[in-house]
Amino acid sequence: MDSNNLIINLTDISFSYPDGPKVLDNLNLQFSRNEKVGLMGTNGSGKTTLFHIIMGLLKPVSGKIEIFGKTAKKEKDFINVRRKIGLLFQDADDQLFSPTVLEDVAFGPLNFGKSRDEAIDIARKTLDFLGLAGFEDRVTYKLSGGEKRLVSLSTILAMEPAILLLDEPTTGLDEKTQTKIKKILFELDLSYILISHEFDLLSEITDSIHTMKNGKIIFDDNVHFHRHAHSHGSTFHEHK
Repeated sequence: MDSNNLIINLTDISFSYPDGPKVLDNLNLQFSRNEKVGLMGTNGSGKTTLFHIIMGLLKPVSGKIEIFGKTAKKEKDFINVRRKIGLLFQDADDQLFSPTVLEDVAFGPLNFGKSRDEAIDIARKTLDFLGLAGFEDRVTYKLSGGEKRLVSLSTILAMEPAILLLDEPTTGLDEKTQTKIKKILFELDLSYILISHEFDLLSEITDSIHTMKNGKIIFDDNVHFHRHAHSHGSTFHEHK
């Protein structure tokens, strides 16, 4: 693995919730630029916990976190992490908090120092990219589940992250919205780790699939895919 492209390096990470069993048990993960990784596992296997550890929302009991070549341990260390890594929560209601769609999508750029005009311009362009032009004045809590998920993705992309952590982005959505999100992710020129129970989805838009079990990531069972673009679309070739 090219250390120059290494983004996330987790070494022997362990974590337990108060009075609960160990969720992560000496977990190791290396994730590099230009990777698109799928992550599967049963409910309670620690997938969402892993994302929250990477973002500094939870602190491990033991182990070492290195992100973008720097050790991240204290809260101040994760400020830069959150500027460069976009986390899409499993529940869109955890992501959206402003009265209108435009305010929600512009919030990130504003928080990162953009002027109001710049932030609004970025927000409008991001919404347009996701096919949400005209949603600017929509009230967020009145959106459908699929619309909320797309707007949540807009809030992340507007911050121009280097990589994405996507927690079940298509779960519970109708087929049309699932297809739209899948197309958006496939076309994004961004590295990401995508949690999903849907093997078919992961096989289409990721390069490898890992499994979480017993608090660890199982790399031996990886399924690798090579995606080739053709004039009639994209096909996927599995290599075992």
